[in-house]
Amino acid sequence: MMNNKVSKIIKYFDKLSFSYKTYFLIFIITGGMICIVLLSQVSIFTIKEDFDSFFNKRTISLIKLENMKDTYKVNIQDTLRDFDNKNLTFEQAHEVLFLGQQLIKKNWKLYKKQSSSDADEIITSFIKEFILRRNKNIDSEILKDNIIKNINVKMKSIENALNNFTKKFTSKELDNLNLQINSISIYITSLINYDLSIAINEKNDTQKVFNTIIVFSIISIFFVFLFSILLSIFVTNNFKQLNDSLEKNVDEKTKELIALNKFLKNKISKEVLQNRKKDIIMFHQARFASLGEMLNNIAHQWRQPLGSITMIVQSFQTKMYLGKLTNEFIDEKVNDALLLANNMSNTLDDFKNFFSPDKAKIKFDIEKCIEHSIDLSKYLLSKENIKIELVAKDKITLNSYYNEISHVFLNIISNSKDALSSNVDKNDRIIKIMVNKYKNNAIINMLDNGGGIPQEIVPKIFEPYYTTKYKSAGTGIGLYMSKQIIEKHIHGSIIYKNVVHKIKDNKNYNCSLFTIKIPINDGDINEK
Repeated sequence: MMNNKVSKIIKYFDKLSFSYKTYFLIFIITGGMICIVLLSQVSIFTIKEDFDSFFNKRTISLIKLENMKDTYKVNIQDTLRDFDNKNLTFEQAHEVLFLGQQLIKKNWKLYKKQSSSDADEIITSFIKEFILRRNKNIDSEILKDNIIKNINVKMKSIENALNNFTKKFTSKELDNLNLQINSISIYITSLINYDLSIAINEKNDTQKVFNTIIVFSIISIFFVFLFSILLSIFVTNNFKQLNDSLEKNVDEKTKELIALNKFLKNKISKEVLQNRKKDIIMFHQARFASLGEMLNNIAHQWRQPLGSITMIVQSFQTKMYLGKLTNEFIDEKVNDALLLANNMSNTLDDFKNFFSPDKAKIKFDIEKCIEHSIDLSKYLLSKENIKIELVAKDKITLNSYYNEISHVFLNIISNSKDALSSNVDKNDRIIKIMVNKYKNNAIINMLDNGGGIPQEIVPKIFEPYYTTKYKSAGTGIGLYMSKQIIEKHIHGSIIYKNVVHKIKDNKNYNCSLFTIKIPINDGDINEK
């Protein structure tokens, strides 16, 4: 489905004129440049958004410091003042102070964690390095470290004082604790101002960087579009020149091809006509080759009845000399002679029908057809002491050309006979024919233990005039004509391969295997 769509699109573009193809090329180049510009702008503003998010995260950590200030003011100082004024009991004050200390520790821990991780998040490496190079100030870093150290010291001091908080807490101790809380609030405020100034400076520097990038991208976009236009003009002109040159060459080659095509058409017509004549000649040669074998069979099948008829004639003469010739004897011998003559006539009819060309398809049993081919060659098979075995697993009725199919079987049996008589001991020669049905085809496997065919010449066995026999013993057209009959007339297939098979006495033999597939047409009668 996908290939069909692609081929339709290609055919559609082939039909377009050159100008439309040029416009399409310019559209693709321009569209590609616009996509690049859009993607670059999206990338720039995405990074800008990431920096804004980074700035927001930097300011979130300052909230933790504000919370610490509020906790020292509300939870610590106000609680101590209320306790001093007797507005809270010792237990209530102690509980609030403990909770306040926990909140302060938590917020201070979160601040240090966020301030150390914020610098590594989101920011692109080359911009991060740029900002660090621009904003890095050793004195400022030392100042921040000192502030943090003082806050740690004050927190520790306040924590120790609160741990020693008792009911007898004096006003002097309370004033000293308030001074420390005010001092740590100042440090926290300084740290907030420091971090806030750093974040604002980074934001300003980032904005400057992005302004520079945007200006540079606009300039780049201008040059890219200018380059695209110049490239499109250059490519279009070159394509136009190339197209004109190709059209001229195509016109010239088209004229040459038309002339060559006309010449080849005439030549092919002559060659086809000659090949048809050649096929007809080869077909007749195959018929004559088979005719020679058939005449041998006829001579053999007539030899015995002719001898019997000769003996009947001699018996008349003998009886007459002895004076014992009777009407009963004459009637008996005449009937015997007529029966023998009738059998001889039937033999002639069988061979005559074999050589009659089929003009129409007939229905016949494939097993009977094979048996008929075996009968026609049984004299030559028996002469060479060759046993033939037919195994039909399915009863199959074909609607096809009887004589042509029988001719194919006879050719293959003849080839097997020649291989067995020259390669195998007389007591081991066997041909096995197996018939079965597969789907809507009749499958005929013809096997012999003649040793097979050398693998290097297997591809040539169906070629016309190719034979491994002496010229006086073979024409080399039997298998060629068999293939033509099966594949062109019957629309089936015939293949050959060498196999190892236990064809006799459970012993492995190197065998030749011809597999013939004949289609069973609709309406045929097939019985299991």
